[in-house]
Amino acid sequence: MRLSVSFSFILFGFPAARSLLSTAYNATLLNRAALLDSGCGTSGALSCSTSASGQDLCCFESPGGLLVQPQFWDFNPSTGPSNSWTIHGLWPDHCDSTFDENCDPSRAYTGIASLLTNNGASDTLSFMQTHWVDINGDNEGFWEHEWSTHGTCMSTLELDCFSGITKGQEAVAYFESVVALYKTLPTYDWLANQGITPSSTATYSLSKVIAALKTESGGFTPALDCDGGSLNQIYWYFNLKGSVVDGEFVPISAPSAGTCGSTVKYPPKSGSSTPTSTTTSSSPTGMSGGTLPAKATIVALQLGSQVGGLLSLGTWSTQTLATFTTTGNANSFTMTSSKGNCGVSSGVFACGSGVSLSTFSTVSE
Repeated sequence: MRLSVSFSFILFGFPAARSLLSTAYNATLLNRAALLDSGCGTSGALSCSTSASGQDLCCFESPGGLLVQPQFWDFNPSTGPSNSWTIHGLWPDHCDSTFDENCDPSRAYTGIASLLTNNGASDTLSFMQTHWVDINGDNEGFWEHEWSTHGTCMSTLELDCFSGITKGQEAVAYFESVVALYKTLPTYDWLANQGITPSSTATYSLSKVIAALKTESGGFTPALDCDGGSLNQIYWYFNLKGSVVDGEFVPISAPSAGTCGSTVKYPPKSGSSTPTSTTTSSSPTGMSGGTLPAKATIVALQLGSQVGGLLSLGTWSTQTLATFTTTGNANSFTMTSSKGNCGVSSGVFACGSGVSLSTFSTVSE
């Protein structure tokens, strides 16, 4: 989900926060390449089912044992095939839905396409080039962001979990697992099977959409985000037995709902040349009725171009941005990052363990 958000405590607008809620489905072992072998099997404890104390964290995903597989429905501009939702990533949320990010800067690899090709994963790369695409055309940057932000926080992908590994191969295993998991989640087909297809005129009840997905997935409820009342992102949730490399993803229902209202639109993909993520409006997109995304990055635009955003300490950067958790509504909300509470003290915005929460509101530019 892309939102137009302006925060009144900063001198310039911060539109285009991308929602980072969470959810995913699958019930069996995935068909993945044998580049790495974890040696874990799938007979161990299910992530989030017990304390991590005494567990081998190479075979028990922790603290990020709530695995989320989000997919985009980018309709204006469109990305990916017209009859398919596209991959966002795979996120290791904590069992209470909090999360870590950017856990190992030394493994923030670049050149993902070359990394995949050089490790025999050309088929995975080819699929990603169609189904894991960036709305602004920067696929490499998108893949690098997903790996460095989320993949490096997976305990079962730590380098010391594997013998004889070449650095970077654990990232290849991440991308292969994400693609394999995504292939078990044909969201477009599941909706179509229940009579829910993209339309420029139709409106669907959210309950009908959820019921359709629950039926098709075998009884599991995802979370859905909307952009201006239109379906924009879905989150499928899992726990994991064994390693992300070769373990078993066990589907569960979403722990919380997304941002959609009681009725939704499902627009066909259009191919417009103007990204919705850079639209600035006097009323923030997707916030009618006071709804905020549960998680979002905060990106600044200047004359329609992205010029940077916020890191987890609340500092400014033009590099990989942080994910913030919001609580409240558009008129009154608080924010936290992986570093702690976010607030303003002596006119300075910061996030950290010693920061007192401030209350913010969205404002028009």
